[in-house]
Amino acid sequence: MLTMARSLFTCFRTLKGFVLMAILSASLAVFLGVTLVATLLYEDILARQAEQTSETLARQSFNAMLQVMRQGWNREQMEAFVEETRRAHEGSGYRFEFYRGDRVAERYGEVEQPDMDIVILSALASGGERVWREDGTVRRIMPLIARSDCLTCHQNAASGDVLGVIDIQHDMAPISREMRQNYVAMFIVASLLILLLAAAISTLFAGRIRDSLDAFRSRLAAVNSVEDFRQLDVSDIDVHFRELDSAYQHVNALVGRLKDVAVDKDILEFEIRLLSKFIITSEVVRDWREFIKELLAEINTIMPAHTLVTIFQVEEEGYELEVFWYHEVVVETRETFERILTQLVEAKPHGVGPTVLKVIHHSVHPCGEGVPLAAELTAEDIRLQTKSLLLEAPKIGGIVGIGVQSDLAQDPIRHIVIEGILSTLLNLVGSVKAIYKYTRDLEFYATRDPLTQLHNQRIFKDMLNYEVGRSTRHQDHFSLLMLDLDNFKHVNDRHGHAFGDQFLQAVAETLSASVRPGDFLARYGGDEFTIILPETEQQQAYSVGLRIADSLTSQVLTAPDGSTVRATTSIGIASYPNHASNPHDLFLMADNMMYKAKRKGKNCIALPDSEEVAAVFREVGEKNQMVLSALEEQRIVPYFQPIADVRTGEVNIHELLMRIQVDDRIVPAGEFIDIAESIGVIHKMDYLLIEKAFAQIHEQGYEGMLFINLSPKSLIIGEFIGHIHQLAIDYDILPERIVFELTERETVSNLKLLEKFVLDLKLEGFNFAIDDFGSGYSSFRYLKQFPIDMIKIEGEFIRNMLNDEKYMAFVKSIVTLAQSLGVSTVAEFIEDEEVLAAVAALGIDFGQGYHLGRPARDFARTCQVRDSTHAVGTPGNDVMDQACPGSGRE
Repeated sequence: MLTMARSLFTCFRTLKGFVLMAILSASLAVFLGVTLVATLLYEDILARQAEQTSETLARQSFNAMLQVMRQGWNREQMEAFVEETRRAHEGSGYRFEFYRGDRVAERYGEVEQPDMDIVILSALASGGERVWREDGTVRRIMPLIARSDCLTCHQNAASGDVLGVIDIQHDMAPISREMRQNYVAMFIVASLLILLLAAAISTLFAGRIRDSLDAFRSRLAAVNSVEDFRQLDVSDIDVHFRELDSAYQHVNALVGRLKDVAVDKDILEFEIRLLSKFIITSEVVRDWREFIKELLAEINTIMPAHTLVTIFQVEEEGYELEVFWYHEVVVETRETFERILTQLVEAKPHGVGPTVLKVIHHSVHPCGEGVPLAAELTAEDIRLQTKSLLLEAPKIGGIVGIGVQSDLAQDPIRHIVIEGILSTLLNLVGSVKAIYKYTRDLEFYATRDPLTQLHNQRIFKDMLNYEVGRSTRHQDHFSLLMLDLDNFKHVNDRHGHAFGDQFLQAVAETLSASVRPGDFLARYGGDEFTIILPETEQQQAYSVGLRIADSLTSQVLTAPDGSTVRATTSIGIASYPNHASNPHDLFLMADNMMYKAKRKGKNCIALPDSEEVAAVFREVGEKNQMVLSALEEQRIVPYFQPIADVRTGEVNIHELLMRIQVDDRIVPAGEFIDIAESIGVIHKMDYLLIEKAFAQIHEQGYEGMLFINLSPKSLIIGEFIGHIHQLAIDYDILPERIVFELTERETVSNLKLLEKFVLDLKLEGFNFAIDDFGSGYSSFRYLKQFPIDMIKIEGEFIRNMLNDEKYMAFVKSIVTLAQSLGVSTVAEFIEDEEVLAAVAALGIDFGQGYHLGRPARDFARTCQVRDSTHAVGTPGNDVMDQACPGSGRE
């Protein structure tokens, strides 16, 4: 049943079925209505005829009775007459009943007769004649009224009395039933005729429309691309019906309008795929040119594009163009493309001189086995088929333009799409190259000193550790030289910092020329340099020192005032394993020898003798005892250095620093941190320092944030998390107010373990910062691997950025990186008002340094910016007051 209903519904949804059902429904409704009305009319006519017939029969019966009565009759004759009348009309459907009135019964006595209903009694009483229809029966009640000639026999009656009633009933049911059966038969026959007629009409009507629809459908089926769609035309299709023809014309008009905005599905899919390219991964940044080649190959999947061009502004000098060819082309085509591209770029005013510095070509598919040269392009082809987007000013990464060369660039629709793609690629390519440049700079300067290009202090310490391990395995010797320039402060003060920078660069070049290719030269800081001499004993090292001193003495520079300046240096030497067996002690020995050389009158070289070695280590032992005693007697003192908002001067952050109190003297962290780390008690000192700091926060009601500078080794000690969390609970300090500074001072062999502890502390609500960001090559790994909230920029870059473009570029790179990651920035070593203003202009959030506040035992509320003469040191090349990355050393 359900299947049949579905079939009927499906048939009704077809045009032919709809027309057929419409005709059938209308025809059958009309026929049924006419039949119903005709039946009712016919039954009414029959009823009227029955009424008239019953009246005639009643009159005839009454007259016949009068004739018999005039002749005189008896009771038996009367009953015989009545019975004869009944029998005479039995076959005609009429039924007769005669009822005697009271006057007749009084005169002639009672007789047996049918029961009288209310209608008969009413007629006997009133003498009124009645006719009505009831349940298919026509009934006539006719009273017999006494006349004057009736009184002869009915002497007890008067004229007008009712002597009796004739009841005539005609049953119409058989006639109606027969009539309706005939109508049903006629309806069935007529319905079949109407069905056949409707089928013929609907087939003819639907056929004419179907032919037109089939033609329309076949034309639509041939549309498989936007080009096919543009060829679509349905204006010649005639449906033979004005309304449908009008609808087709509207469809044709709509097709005409859509032709101008239709875009290939392939182009839309390409734009969707292009969105995935916005995910700039480390692989993309590592080689952005390969990324561009992939983009060009992606474009060629939806439209043939011969080249993709990127235009970058190089500082203020000019432009650098890189042309990426999908297939390698002949030299003549390259030269033609270069010439036209150069004309296009140099005709655009960008604010720099109209100079194209160089044009670099790349090929996605270089010419080789199975890869032929691309077809040669004429100058006219290049001009017409190149779609470019040029900017008035460079955007991020220095990009000022991008272009694509394709023969489809002349298509108005694809022209719009290509323009949208170029707008997207302009920002994308600029961002990729900017990150590439920033990352390259960051990676380089993580291991290099920006001023001298020598290795920096951080990489020197790693290499010193490596060389100790290598020499231990091979049972070899090596030497360490520590150099400090003599009277460099005098050079700075007399001739200025700019000349001081040139002086340091010249010294670095001289030192580089004085050592072997396998030796390791680094700028330790300020005017201090270190040299690791592998496989070199102390006598050989002494010879190298003499050669270096000689080279520096012969170096002559002309100062701005025309005077000549020469460099001299004090050199300290320590050899492994003669003077020390670990990196810390070896460096300590070389450092002591350097100061010994200065005490000897400068421009000297000093080697340790056996007594000096013993004295140095005796001093180390005394410092060991000082640290252990301070820890046992809890003479660890917390100091707090303010970190201010560089725009408002408001202080809501402090960094926790460690000091040791020895009698009336406060010992700075630089004098004992290395010792504490070497004897393995630094984490205990950290615990005691933090507990005292938390107690002071609680007592003084300090509500700001606290930076705690810890080495990674302290973080991964098992009980650290529970201990710190319990201290925070005990002193009612919210974890969100504590920021742990991650440093790279100590190598962490298991970064996964460190990551686990950091994430656990993060879940507790504590925050994290990277200290001295940029000073080491692990900073970026920390930034990628850990949930970092703040970056503290290496102080050396801040101090020197106003006098050195490389330092400034490096700081800008870090700020850009931090802003893109949504990480706050803190500038260290702000030592004068000029640096503070530059820090604010770069968009750095917070500042720290002696200009904003020195470490103190109490918390600062606001920073009163001091006069720049109060600043410590000089930017760029001064002997730096180094900030130690571990355990709150400043």
